[in-house]
Amino acid sequence: MTFASRHIGPDQDEQTHMLKNIGYASLDALMDAAIPEVIRWHGTLDLPEAASEEETIAELRAIASRNTVTTSMIGLGYYGTFTPAVIKRNVLENPAWYTAYTPYQPEISQGRLEALLNFQTMVTDLTGLTTANASMLDEGTAVAEAMTLARRASKSKSAVYVVDADTLPQTLSVLRTRAEPLGITLAIVDLDKGDQLPAEYFGLHLQYPGASGAVRDHAALIAAAHSAGALVTVAADLLALTLLRAPGEIGADIAAGTTQRFGVPLGFGGPHAGYLAVRAGLERSLPGRLVGVSKDADGAPAYRLALQTREQHIRREKATSNICTAQVLLAVMASMYAVYHGPAGLRAIAKRVHDHALTVAGSLTAAGIAVTSDAFFDTVTAVVPGRAAAIVEAAAAEGVDLRLVDADHVSVACDETTTAAHVATVLTAFGVPVSEPSECGAKPLGRTTDYLTHPVFHSHHSETSMLRYLRKLSDRDYALDRGMIPLGSCTMKLNATTEMEPVTWPEFANIHPYAPASRTAGYEHLVSSLEGWLAEITGYDAVSVQPNAGSQGELAGLLAIRGYHRSRGEEHRNVCLIPSSAHGTNAASAVMAGMKVVVVACDSMGNIDMADLSAKIAAHSSSLAAIMVTYPSTHGVYETSIADLCAAVHDAGGQVYVDGANLNALVGYARPGRFGADVSHLNLHKTFCIPHGGGGPGVGPVAVRAHLAEFLPGDPLRQGDHHAVSAAAHGSAGILPISWAYLRMMGPDGLVAATGAAVLAANYVASRLSGHYPVLYAGNNGLVAHECILDLRPITKATGVSVDDVAKRLIDYGFHAPTMSFPVAGTLMVEPTESEDLAELDRFCDAMIAIKGEIDQVAAGEWPAGDNPLANAPHTASAVTADVWEHPYPRSVAGFPPGVDRTAKYWPPVRRIDGAYGDRNLVCSCPDPSAFED
Repeated sequence: MTFASRHIGPDQDEQTHMLKNIGYASLDALMDAAIPEVIRWHGTLDLPEAASEEETIAELRAIASRNTVTTSMIGLGYYGTFTPAVIKRNVLENPAWYTAYTPYQPEISQGRLEALLNFQTMVTDLTGLTTANASMLDEGTAVAEAMTLARRASKSKSAVYVVDADTLPQTLSVLRTRAEPLGITLAIVDLDKGDQLPAEYFGLHLQYPGASGAVRDHAALIAAAHSAGALVTVAADLLALTLLRAPGEIGADIAAGTTQRFGVPLGFGGPHAGYLAVRAGLERSLPGRLVGVSKDADGAPAYRLALQTREQHIRREKATSNICTAQVLLAVMASMYAVYHGPAGLRAIAKRVHDHALTVAGSLTAAGIAVTSDAFFDTVTAVVPGRAAAIVEAAAAEGVDLRLVDADHVSVACDETTTAAHVATVLTAFGVPVSEPSECGAKPLGRTTDYLTHPVFHSHHSETSMLRYLRKLSDRDYALDRGMIPLGSCTMKLNATTEMEPVTWPEFANIHPYAPASRTAGYEHLVSSLEGWLAEITGYDAVSVQPNAGSQGELAGLLAIRGYHRSRGEEHRNVCLIPSSAHGTNAASAVMAGMKVVVVACDSMGNIDMADLSAKIAAHSSSLAAIMVTYPSTHGVYETSIADLCAAVHDAGGQVYVDGANLNALVGYARPGRFGADVSHLNLHKTFCIPHGGGGPGVGPVAVRAHLAEFLPGDPLRQGDHHAVSAAAHGSAGILPISWAYLRMMGPDGLVAATGAAVLAANYVASRLSGHYPVLYAGNNGLVAHECILDLRPITKATGVSVDDVAKRLIDYGFHAPTMSFPVAGTLMVEPTESEDLAELDRFCDAMIAIKGEIDQVAAGEWPAGDNPLANAPHTASAVTADVWEHPYPRSVAGFPPGVDRTAKYWPPVRRIDGAYGDRNLVCSCPDPSAFED
């Protein structure tokens, strides 16, 4: 069998059955009827023919062999680390963790949510602040979000943001990208040279330790900033904070950074879990996802995402951030690293790292070589006039990479993997012997407060205990390894094991993002070929994989449009048209790119209202910068007016941005770059099989036509490159082998077949369910694209049964719910994908039909409106086996509805969760164990 035949769920006979159900003789006939001819592409993708799984692994082995794994002592926020084998095997390589979806259905996400609560507790304890979110995309974007948070929360009217000159250079690059469109002026101050702070500024950013390795006492600076009405962000190294005073102890308002060195591989720059934490009073302004403690219907403690009204789906252009994802899989790894090692273990690791740095510094100074600071944690910068390049070259010849700061300075960064032999090699490159360790002047800044005091950080230090803890948490979750996750707008398809295998190879996992080019030829080939394949599939001319989430791909695309207009002297073009049906991040990204959002209405069929579009273009023709549209639409429809839309916007001088969230309905059949679009972002974690990981990682490459290519994101470390949106040139490069393998194994024919199967599955589901639930929108010939929207509003009006009731009842039937109330309140949006076979599609349809039968029983008065299987769903094992059962329906109906396999029943660990209670009583760190006592 080919890989494509294993990836695509329905076989030929099943597809024939499905086609007959919807009235088409062939898949080609269905696609001809569904896709408007005006966008239809009848060519053949110029991609390599499909390779077998074995051939693909062999090719990737050859590519990986072109990377050279060395001992990296470059630092700059990226460090070697040991991923404990029990975490590597049972989290990173475990589909129970990596195939899960964002925990919007918290009752079936309790394991993931507990792991993220551990992450938040770890961050707040180490930073000394009160609330942390459930991770950010990387350190650069976390610091940028901290800057905009400070702008919102500061009482200062100034637009000046002060930045420590010893900030990581890649972070400074991302800050520049994010500041300029928002009218923020960055003021770089060199604290070592005594630069004075400006008279007025709204925020201050400090690096702790600095990029040079220096550890400074920032207490006086923080006090001065507060006196000026500014908020202070400290970008802190969490491992260093096991030895150094916490930012919160000296008055920092915000802390930001990365958790990469807590067991997460380098991966040539990502994916890694950034972090963001705030003092009391700022928690409701905190961007990103936040896990909180609430209670379920029985009053038992339960976890869920807190303050969800901050989500971009709701706030749209009023959103304060476009971040709609996190780095959950990596945050889970980092949190479990802390759980496994505990506070004493982390401190021991930090002390070993610091001791190696002390040896480097002591040996250099004993030989007469000056270092730039006598207070440091892991990084020592040596002053070697005119000799820096030769020293770096000598170390590299022995397999150790150092950081060339400039002609006169070399930095040496120690980490968890550093050994005495590595230190000796480095010192040999400097031409000095190993000597006595230096006395670190940072001792007065040493930590005196406890951290990680919760029992979870003291309970799982043996591998046996850790293994069982991870298994217990994963058993509480529902992921693709259990069954279908039919989510519209967030394609959840098979993540094949062969695609995942190369991610943990050392040649991909252990490469520093700033390693010399001579070490990274394999990665450069992989990135170049993947970008070329994506350009071919989409019909664009150039692609950058730097954006490490779809939201960042949106921002990069809009910044490219902005740069293009400015290059033509049309800075005044700042209006972005966005349909009312669009994904919420679209509007938020436009605001972040310095644009003004103007909403375009949709008609009763869910299509863009072309009359309203014409009116909006006429009203803003001289200032029109762009339109952002999703295609197929967020309503799951191939709109026939897309070519006319593109022409109208171009005629007015604007650019067309097509959101690639729904590309799974286009690959091989239509190419946005050829039907009128100028730029798109793609979601590799949707269409191209990078798994969602419970809410991250993601990759959101940006693809453009030739006239925008020069405005793609640049290398954050290269002077003169513009608008880097990630701290690493290739973003989350460590997971790019997944999509590379998917494309290589599918080949052009397999990709076309996958698209057809996805559209067929959606129309089959719509056909089977339309007699029970109205299908809200359809396109040509009454067909949908890759997803369909089921309208529950008439049912709710007639019976009181809500969309929430149906979603929670699906859990009892063994399913994750479809997308709730987006893009239309009171609806369910279903996307079955191509990788679910007919049996699973029918199981879902049968469950939905059975639930409709239960709704009918409520409507007929057979069950009370407030006490029925839907209102009480989901049902836990403890609820069904309770000694007392006072409901008007039997226990068997509660726990074993029709079609449920009694031998493989998934039991949710908690009943329906009261989210409002948790928001009123915000608790976002590990609760006392007594909260879980009966």
